[in-house]
Amino acid sequence: MNTVHLSPDLRTASGELPEGDVPEIATRNACKLCSPLGAALVFKGIRGCLPFLHGSQGCATYIRRYLISHFREPVDIASSSFTEDDAIFGGARNFAAGVDNVIRQYQPELIGVATTCLSETIGDHMLGMIKTYQDKHAGDGPPLVHVSTPAYTGTHSDGYYATLLAVVRQFAQRTSLRLPHRVNVLPAIMSCEDLRHLRECCEAYGLSATMLPDYNSTLEGGSWDAYHWIPPGGTSLDEIGEMGAACATLEIGHTQAANSQSAAAWLQQTTGVQRLALGWPLGICLADHFFTALSIASGRTMPRRFAEERARLVDAYVDAHKYVAGKTAAVFGEPDLVVAVASFLSEIGIKPVICATGSKQKQWKELIREALASDIGEFTALSGADHAKIATAARELKPDLLIGSSKGYPLARELDIPLVRLGFPIHDRIGSQRLLTVGYRGTLELFDRVVNALLEVKQSTSTSGYSYL
Repeated sequence: MNTVHLSPDLRTASGELPEGDVPEIATRNACKLCSPLGAALVFKGIRGCLPFLHGSQGCATYIRRYLISHFREPVDIASSSFTEDDAIFGGARNFAAGVDNVIRQYQPELIGVATTCLSETIGDHMLGMIKTYQDKHAGDGPPLVHVSTPAYTGTHSDGYYATLLAVVRQFAQRTSLRLPHRVNVLPAIMSCEDLRHLRECCEAYGLSATMLPDYNSTLEGGSWDAYHWIPPGGTSLDEIGEMGAACATLEIGHTQAANSQSAAAWLQQTTGVQRLALGWPLGICLADHFFTALSIASGRTMPRRFAEERARLVDAYVDAHKYVAGKTAAVFGEPDLVVAVASFLSEIGIKPVICATGSKQKQWKELIREALASDIGEFTALSGADHAKIATAARELKPDLLIGSSKGYPLARELDIPLVRLGFPIHDRIGSQRLLTVGYRGTLELFDRVVNALLEVKQSTSTSGYSYL
């Protein structure tokens, strides 16, 4: 008996199809998350830092729920916990009380304050509130850093990059000193394993990396002998303070390359640190750019082990080209990841017929096309998209597979095609924090996953039950 799956993006909460047309302006199953989530992710990558959301408690709970489900680690996020009165008269009182509680309970080295839609809408003056608090306590206590992150102005990706800039501007010292073997690494929203591999690559070139943020330990630490109120690990404030003395900044993410207000741009403008703007190093082409940048920063040639990894990757492309050539895919998620995956797919012979992001990116299609390794002809580029729009395009173009977060599972189920889980969030699988997608090694891991997903479909739909493919 065939099972008919109703389109998940059109059903109401009760599971019924709505009457009449759904207005285009309405977002249905958003392909993005709130800006404060990106801020919280950066704060989790700073040593001794506790994220603090100025707004309602529900915002903190929602973000904690997403981070815990993806990283499978406990995540504490403080909140000023607005009540109805605070929403009318302002949240200054709750903010001060909340900071007092955080200092008393957690003893943080830094408090990262991000605003929410509610506090931004009522016009709470955060800088004034922070100054008032610090003046009242005569400068005692940890420093506070503030970033404006109303969700209605952007996505978690926007909040992430805004927070990077806010932290660097507040703590990086202006200096003419140069540390010849020190580089700054500003990654996109990546897995913990990605961050570890980026550091490993820098060390192989003789470079000491200040990575901001570095949540590889705080969001994927080992078991503890004793409870820590704040997980150990992360980039220290001293390291951030020295970012202005590095010999170069490796800034990862296509969307940041043309951004004159990025953290790396600020460092270059104010301290003269060379900015090397790079795409997400996924695929041979983009990984080559990354390793070339390491050679520029270090003055060294590529270590043999990476040359060998590159050779194995090329060999794998040759071995499996017959399984992927001519296939099509729909890719969705954070814009930097989508661009990188599209470039990678164009290398291996899969056409990314749909490239979608919930972020509103200017010249989105041109950004993707410039990153492609080969001319793939026409494709659908969706910016500011929700999953309903992605589903509509996918039903028409009928891709062979989906690549994106676990939010794509209902569509994959409806279309009966595989979903290669990648990006954030992944709620329905274990190990998302250990997915490697950078460098030649990470590309090979993703390549194997993509090829095997297609082989599994071929095998499961075969009437012969082939065991050799």
